[in-house]
Amino acid sequence: MANKADKWAPNAAGKFYVDQQCIDCDLCRETAPAFFTRNDEGGHSYVFKQPTTEEDVALCMEALEGCPVEAIGEDGES
Repeated sequence: MANKADKWAPNAAGKFYVDQQCIDCDLCRETAPAFFTRNDEGGHSYVFKQPTTEEDVALCMEALEGCPVEAIGEDGES
């Protein structure tokens, strides 16, 4: 389960975030490329834009549920 105390600093403020458990597997970036991107220097993903529509939230939830190490959280600041 993702821990918001360990989320990466570049995450956009809001409900979704990626924490330091990320293994850079690319699943979230493939599932929801409009919201997740890669930090090339750190070798991990982060949320660069928060979803605004129900469809966008559904994509982010799909990424969260598919994350093999549970590094995506949805309990951040809304």
